[in-house]
Amino acid sequence: MQHIPFLKMHGCGNDFIVLDARIQPLPLLDCERLADRRFGIGCDQLVLLSKSTVGDVHMSIFNADGSEVNACGNATRCVGWLLMQEKSSKSVTIETKAGLLTAYEAGAQNVRVNMGQPRLDWQQIPLSEAHDTLQLPTLHESLPAPVAVSMGNPHAVFFVDALDGLPIADLGALLEHHPIFPERANISFAQILSPSHIRLRVWERGAGLTLACGTAACATLVAGFRRGLAGRDACIDLPGGRLEIAYDDDFVWMAGPVATSFEGRFALEDFAKSA
Repeated sequence: MQHIPFLKMHGCGNDFIVLDARIQPLPLLDCERLADRRFGIGCDQLVLLSKSTVGDVHMSIFNADGSEVNACGNATRCVGWLLMQEKSSKSVTIETKAGLLTAYEAGAQNVRVNMGQPRLDWQQIPLSEAHDTLQLPTLHESLPAPVAVSMGNPHAVFFVDALDGLPIADLGALLEHHPIFPERANISFAQILSPSHIRLRVWERGAGLTLACGTAACATLVAGFRRGLAGRDACIDLPGGRLEIAYDDDFVWMAGPVATSFEGRFALEDFAKSA
């Protein structure tokens, strides 16, 4: 019986199963079953590492429902920390479908990542038709018009007066599949406490209600800055912890903690993808 080693990691509670295929390719795995918190290991995303010709590693990311995504900020920080420990380096580059990202050591088990440029055109989100991404049409009668931002994956950010009492799971599950988002979207609800302090809850596309979402935190600061609600630097408080986001003239930067929960092995025959 073949066993596959894995690491279970998280960034502010956004948790991952990390598999290393750099030395030997892995067979197709049943991502949904691995991600299941009762019948599998449990995670928001499955992260697969492989060789890269342009960076220190190539990172593929799969949501709990098996869909592949281009970017994941917390996973980038976790993988960055792993690689920096492995290489005894202060920085590493990670190839993703969203581009080449650079991670930097930022203290004990704390990593800062250049998340690249936000994409603000309606075709880059993408939307199903042309709209001003700073002010989308009203998508739900109980919510204000959102801002759309892509950080390598699509985000809709709703700025609300208060998060407490908001049916976030119900609204997120509904709006993720709104026809305006042909590739679905991550749905964020943000409460501005001050221009440099934001509370955030996120319904993550393909994963559901999450304790943290790094790209959503980045998208929220960009959206808040564009709306005149936030400055270029802010602490973003999520249920799982705090991320520090900065938006300069070119890039969005994210810093926050990473942790390894445990390591283990699973039987391939239990989680191999059926033909």
